Amino acid sequence: MWHAPRDVGSVERRRRYRLGRSAELAAILALATKGFRPIGRRVVMPTGEIDLIVARGRRVAFVEVKARRTEEAAEASIGDAQRRRIHRAADLWLARHPEFRDYDITFDIVFVLPWRWPRHLVNAL
Repeated sequence: MWHAPRDVGSVERRRRYRLGRSAELAAILALATKGFRPIGRRVVMPTGEIDLIVARGRRVAFVEVKARRTEEAAEASIGDAQRRRIHRAADLWLARHPEFRDYDITFDIVFVLPWRWPRHLVNAL
């Protein structure tokens, strides 16, 4: 019996998508323990995507979530172009949500590593 070849790229894409979603959920839970409440998840703007937008008090954090095997790999995965895209997307999001303009703004990273609690770095972008 003949079987159509599996689309390996599609399988890998779905695996990465599921990993990203679970990493974002882990990040939300870790941030919730610090008192943050989610405002947005996978917010797509014409200038880029923001993984998470969270707030605590008068502070709004735009959060990039990185799931990697090691912290070094997670750090290496964030480049200058990605930082600029996130900042531009955040500027546009703030322009569309004026109720948050007077809040303190930070650009944070959450590293999600195997068998470890997610690591939250404040204003690391």
